[in-house]
Amino acid sequence: MQAVVVRSFGGPEALEFVEVPVPSAGVGQVRVRVAAAAVNPVDAATRSGALAAAGLMRPDGVAGIGWDVAGTVDQVGSDVEEFTPGDAVIGLRDRLDVPLGTYARYVVLDAAAVAPAPVGVAAAQAATLPLNGLTALQALDRTGLERGATLLVTGAAGAVGGFAVELAALRGIRVVAVAGAEDEEFVRGAGAEWFVPRSEPLAEAVRARVPGGVDAALDAAVVGIEALGAVRNKGAFVSVVAGAAPAALRGIRVAEQWVGADPAQLAELSELAGRGGLTPRVARTLPLTDAVDAHRRLAEGGLRGRLVLVPE
Repeated sequence: MQAVVVRSFGGPEALEFVEVPVPSAGVGQVRVRVAAAAVNPVDAATRSGALAAAGLMRPDGVAGIGWDVAGTVDQVGSDVEEFTPGDAVIGLRDRLDVPLGTYARYVVLDAAAVAPAPVGVAAAQAATLPLNGLTALQALDRTGLERGATLLVTGAAGAVGGFAVELAALRGIRVVAVAGAEDEEFVRGAGAEWFVPRSEPLAEAVRARVPGGVDAALDAAVVGIEALGAVRNKGAFVSVVAGAAPAALRGIRVAEQWVGADPAQLAELSELAGRGGLTPRVARTLPLTDAVDAHRRLAEGGLRGRLVLVPE
């Protein structure tokens, strides 16, 4: 089968198309025939060597590319009872040092990294849920906020931030959303109570809307210390990028959230998307053979939604 890997770190041209044997599902695993695989910043960080430089993966060898997948189970390993061939699923490949990712025709995942696909949602849209949805959900959980609390979400029009706004609003949390001025309609529609254009001084603008500061911040845009300044004393701050969290000033509880597959949470996200509670966004679909072009477009920025690769 055809798959995309990296053997030498570099720019988009470092992505290589290789022919490899179709993998087989082992104990506790399922093999998924890939219908769609989202393109995420972590894919570019893997390809470029940034993750290796940070000590998060080996500096040599073959690295598979792609975390998100939507597709159909076509083989189950022993001890797997919850899935059968033909099931439509979504899944997350959350291990870095593996030779095959989701940029492929087939991918093998632990059954615990897979959940039923959202009903009535196209595969390309469903493929944008696992990584970004789980990141938003797990980061929101880390804030410890309850109904009625206030939350600042930076990058609120992005893939993680958009899901975070929707998930927080569903929990009755009052959201201050930061994004570009052109995105105000979208983030308010997602459930934000207040909107702050990212061109405004962040801490001052937030505190003008929420005197004393918000109870917590979910920093999806890697704003750092400016977002921390909007949080009240002894509040909470969660970064979704490793190594990007600021110092824990003023008794604020600071955490970094590195996503991990969770079948119950994946199923929750899938159910929400299936009934319209979450809004998967696809900027564009491209054939798997255009992975290099997809990474070039990702580097340009300004996307609303994810690029999604579709095997032909």
